[in-house]
Amino acid sequence: MISYVLRRVGWALLTLFGVCLFTYAIFFLLSPDPAVLICGQTCTPERIATIRDQLGLDQPFWVQFGTFLLGLVAGRWYGSGPGAVHCAAPCLGHSFQSGQSVGTMIGERIEVTITLAVGAALLWLVWGLLSGVLSALREGSWVDRSFNTVALAGIALPNYFVALVLQFVLVVQLGVLPFPTTVRFSEDPALWWDSYLMPWIVLALMYAAMYTRLTRSNVLDTLGENYVRTARAKGLPPVTVVGKHVLRPSLTPIITIFGMDVATLMGGALITESVFGLNGIGKMARDAISTNDQPVIMGFTLVAAFFVITANIVVDLLYSVLDPRIRVRSA
Repeated sequence: MISYVLRRVGWALLTLFGVCLFTYAIFFLLSPDPAVLICGQTCTPERIATIRDQLGLDQPFWVQFGTFLLGLVAGRWYGSGPGAVHCAAPCLGHSFQSGQSVGTMIGERIEVTITLAVGAALLWLVWGLLSGVLSALREGSWVDRSFNTVALAGIALPNYFVALVLQFVLVVQLGVLPFPTTVRFSEDPALWWDSYLMPWIVLALMYAAMYTRLTRSNVLDTLGENYVRTARAKGLPPVTVVGKHVLRPSLTPIITIFGMDVATLMGGALITESVFGLNGIGKMARDAISTNDQPVIMGFTLVAAFFVITANIVVDLLYSVLDPRIRVRSA
């Protein structure tokens, strides 16, 4: 197991290196000159040359890339002398628009995105598993048809439409919830709950619909297996048959997509954050794209890649726990 984990971590680091190289090349070789973007429209050639020298943009590409990688683990100094600026590790650069450290910008917003992703993930996982299992056990009944109808509606309705409808009904018409605001749990637990409840529901609705249909399909396939019929013939209680012999092996593909879905949301729920005005890293990325703020876009890309790669490792390790037929082979 230890050797397997070490191999996976090694491949993860290699993958992150590839993402860094590709992202850096896209934003600093194929995009407009960063010095021109920083300087603005009224800049002189002398000022542009000074900025390129301070940022090291006059160096060969591999020197720039090596400096960027070193900054991720050891920080980086911009310029020299009294005007030098230090960027603490992990240094992802500074925003062209605000001059703020990209790492600081992400750190200030990541809590909002994690809260949104984790809360929504718990909702859709619980609802998707319960509704999927009940639909499979009551195949063809009104329960099955009702859950399928809700699932189809959840898949068909766009996130922004559901968000606007909820805000109109719950906030404007009924007044049972306030407009969402970025607030910490420690500051006001009640307002924190009220602010995230609608975004959680909006995100969970679409994912819960997909998980309902996937769980239903997996459970129906597993119910037809010989070992399930044997367990029933032995007189085991239905709860034991479903919980131990049916649901557990059915969870393997669900865990796979669950890990990827949560990791993707950790990279920012762009539409949901924008509609509800939550200042997460998804909204930050949208603003950076609209202004071509290259360091912020690159920092967002690397953070999102980190979450996805980490989720892959965690999911692979969970396989052997959920399904005893799967074993991790050591090298």
